[in-house]
Amino acid sequence: MCVCYVFMPGLVSSEKASLSYLLSAPGGGNVAVVAVGGAPEALDARPGALTLQVLHRKGFIKLALKHGAQLVPVFSFGENELFDQMTNPAGSPLRWLQDHLQRLMGVALPMFTGRGVFQYSFGLLPYREPIHTVVGRPIPVVQTPSPTKDDIDGLHSLYLEGLTTVFEDNKDSYGIAPDKHLHFI
Repeated sequence: MCVCYVFMPGLVSSEKASLSYLLSAPGGGNVAVVAVGGAPEALDARPGALTLQVLHRKGFIKLALKHGAQLVPVFSFGENELFDQMTNPAGSPLRWLQDHLQRLMGVALPMFTGRGVFQYSFGLLPYREPIHTVVGRPIPVVQTPSPTKDDIDGLHSLYLEGLTTVFEDNKDSYGIAPDKHLHFI
């Protein structure tokens, strides 16, 4: 019953079939917002981190090509500053457990801390930090019912360039050092 309330404002599953349905609706006008890095990226999110798990994620590109949906690169500055996370490098026992549970349940379980209600040293609430979301230029997409690997790779490269441009053009405004750059994995 409570799941219905989640979907009332227009939320849909991030499965391929749901997104295809949304993008192919008669009359158009629908927008699909996808967190491309998904659950694995949450395990690397910590203050100062600029690592995005997008290099090998191309399913959203294929869907955009099949439906002729424009891609819009978006970056949110300050998002990783909301919580601290326990150190969990690849190969560590904690990361092994997190990866195993993620494969089992489909949800990442980062070990994070934030602030409390009446104190700022420990809790589950996010730190009071601003998040600035910057929207880049739309990337036009020609509808291709059967996209080839080259079509997908080419559009993926354009998307990564657009995301890099959004970040590089705006990082000074949001307190990111000039020598810091996005890292795609």
